[in-house]
Amino acid sequence: MIRFTRLYQELDSSTKTSVKLNALTDYLSSAPDEDKLWAIALFTHRRPRRTIQTSFLRSWAAEVSGVPDWLFEESYHIVGDLAESISLILPQSKKKEEKSLSEWILNIIDQKERSEEEKKVFILDAWSGLYQDERFIFNKLITGGFRIGVSQKMINKALSKVLDEDENKIAHRLMGDWSPQSTTYSELLLHADWKSYASKPYPFYLAYALDNDIEELGSPEEWQAEWKWDGIRSQFIKRNSELFLWSRGEELVTDKYPEFHPLSDITLDNFVIDGELLVFKDDTIRPFNELQKRIGRKVVGKKILKDYPCVIFAYDLLEYEGEDLREKSLTERQLLLESVVAKINEEKPGLIYLSTPLEYDSWSQLANIRSKARLMKAEGLMLKLKSAPYKSGRKKGEWWKWKLDPYTIDAVMLYAQRGHGRRSNLFSDFTFAVWKGDGTLVTFAKAYSGLTDKEFAEVTQFVKKNTIEKFGPVRSVKPELVFEIAFEGINISKRHKSGVALRFPRIKRWRRDKPAKEANTLADLKALIGD
Repeated sequence: MIRFTRLYQELDSSTKTSVKLNALTDYLSSAPDEDKLWAIALFTHRRPRRTIQTSFLRSWAAEVSGVPDWLFEESYHIVGDLAESISLILPQSKKKEEKSLSEWILNIIDQKERSEEEKKVFILDAWSGLYQDERFIFNKLITGGFRIGVSQKMINKALSKVLDEDENKIAHRLMGDWSPQSTTYSELLLHADWKSYASKPYPFYLAYALDNDIEELGSPEEWQAEWKWDGIRSQFIKRNSELFLWSRGEELVTDKYPEFHPLSDITLDNFVIDGELLVFKDDTIRPFNELQKRIGRKVVGKKILKDYPCVIFAYDLLEYEGEDLREKSLTERQLLLESVVAKINEEKPGLIYLSTPLEYDSWSQLANIRSKARLMKAEGLMLKLKSAPYKSGRKKGEWWKWKLDPYTIDAVMLYAQRGHGRRSNLFSDFTFAVWKGDGTLVTFAKAYSGLTDKEFAEVTQFVKKNTIEKFGPVRSVKPELVFEIAFEGINISKRHKSGVALRFPRIKRWRRDKPAKEANTLADLKALIGD
């Protein structure tokens, strides 16, 4: 645990990529295999599930430290991080508990079926046996809140150096449904026969936003353009007559979308399609908010399947007849993809559709097509170099996303809440409102990004001076500040007081030039629906 705590501190104390990469490489070169495997799992968002309620942890921490519950809660809201609050408020440890990272995590997992009293004994014993820095890491693990600024790409790079292996191969090995409880470091990274893992997806190829003039891409003939659909990027895998559906977040969601299960019976086998999961009804792509009604559902009833049927719009073919196609050009993969989709639809039509490339002769013609994206329920266009292979992760140069400009609305800030982590002393989470016809304000969105640190500090001073009421960490404030809110989409919603739901709301700018009375109205918002 000492070694992993030191790694965490090195990663957390620097913003330099080289420093973080060196720290990771050193750790992965020297730590025991069991600890290395759990470290990789933590950094790739495979954290163990929470086994003890945070309400218990807060109560026990207040009890041990001799601090009243209300004072602990106030302190927690100021610090902004539960794990840090507990590690700071507890008395110094009296003994040293020598356990490795993997031992601590397995002990934490083991608490799932324990009684409340047994859990309390375990927690208090752990707190008393760890020094403050290690206790902080332990608290992060026990609360399920372990996060740090390390990208998947950096993990791949560090392992590539340690194992002297190609980064793309490392990325592929780390994909899929693995856990340190079901595999070993050696099986995962050294000696596995990857083709024997029937469910294993490939790393997704991700595009950068087009930030230059499109003319700079050169000849339009060299590029394939297609709609950028607003759904869930997915990989549809059929190997050995078994089906697997993966989201881009590396979640295996096969059971959540049973409409695809009949495809296990088709003749075609051993292929992997990269595409977009969408709700498709009456030959029409439906808005993302309808897809949200399927996301996260553990039980999918007949009514949900009928009201929100899903399909996949296929972008690319990554594997065919067991062969990895990623090094082939997009043009070659596209021809094969068209053939595969056609064969699927001969046997089981209506589940896999081809995301057909758009026809255009000039960039200006394509720009005109792009302007109609919202009518197509798309976010904009994807531009892909026809000669390019399918790469891993986010790369610049060969794939670009050319999205439409977002919607914007001017809104009044009504509520503010303290942030977390480095923003725990600032109010940085805000609730915004627009005017109703009767002259009152109605909330419609929350946002917490888009301002500079200096602006967050200014808004925090305003909140402190203009608070009307307190609701725990939330403050209602005088309706005076106006902000321009940007968002990608808007739909009718019965769940929200305003009657609308926004897609990806964020602060675009602070409208210091505009008084609250000139902010937009709910009618202005609703006029954007279907725009």
